[in-house]
Amino acid sequence: MAYWDTFHVELRQLNYFVAVANEKSFTLAARRLHVVQSAVSAAIASLERDLGVTLFERNAQRVALTEAGAALLPEALAVLDAAQGARDAVDELGRGVRGSVRVGMLAGLGLVDLPALASEFRRRYPGVELRLQEARGSTGVAAALLSGEVDVGFLGVVDTVNRDLCTRELIRVPQVLAVPAGHPLARRRTVAVTDLAEEDFVDFPPGFANRAVIDQAFAAARIERRIAVEVGGVEHAADFVRHGVGIAIIPAFAVRGDGAVRMLKVKDQSLEWSLHLATPRKRKPTAALRALAGLVDAHLRIPADSLPGRTSEAMT
Repeated sequence: MAYWDTFHVELRQLNYFVAVANEKSFTLAARRLHVVQSAVSAAIASLERDLGVTLFERNAQRVALTEAGAALLPEALAVLDAAQGARDAVDELGRGVRGSVRVGMLAGLGLVDLPALASEFRRRYPGVELRLQEARGSTGVAAALLSGEVDVGFLGVVDTVNRDLCTRELIRVPQVLAVPAGHPLARRRTVAVTDLAEEDFVDFPPGFANRAVIDQAFAAARIERRIAVEVGGVEHAADFVRHGVGIAIIPAFAVRGDGAVRMLKVKDQSLEWSLHLATPRKRKPTAALRALAGLVDAHLRIPADSLPGRTSEAMT
């Protein structure tokens, strides 16, 4: 049974609660909500009093959810989504799609033309507030989705999908070994993972799908890998390879047509991952979110033969 089955809880209180949970600050939540901080503090105090629990641990350094607060968060998000759905049903009959969509992005994502997507969405749906924000890798996007910080996100998947997320696979991303044109391996067409044991690598931070699939491949081969540079985007990785800092396993599109970098096939391991569009399973997508999802395919930057169109659960 949800907390508000027994107590009178206002949507405003839930909205303030979610804002504080996301911002981890009463001050930042008030700024996001365009109200004074005292109004946020009073709403949270009233909510805690009505529910008979403490929702946040507060001290001079931090604001964090208690166990009760963490349990309330997904329920609060579901109620706010339901309220937004009711507004959507009315708005679509009159003023058109309204509301807001917060999008979690991967740093340096070159697989989707996000600026063009944002521009088209704003042009088609001027009544919707669109916010895009970068997260630290796919695990960062997933965490932001589950905490309610964003409504929809792009994330890389190596093998299994988080069961708390509904996803649609957009693109399968095969990867190649990229080496400088003057590197000894540049004369070859294929290599084995075991051939790379003594090389310096340009790689991605933990939490990135690229990094996960490469770590799995080297673990399976039982060899260690030296990482000289960690970068947040595939284009940056190609730049470091181009200048001879190291070699990298990256998507082929990042180096296609580049004479300073050679691409080789890694023959003994599958290095493929896939890009997904994801939403929280417990939250019903709003009309604005569905409108955004409907525009994504037109802005993919990979040829059609890489588009699988597979869905773990429909975003409808």
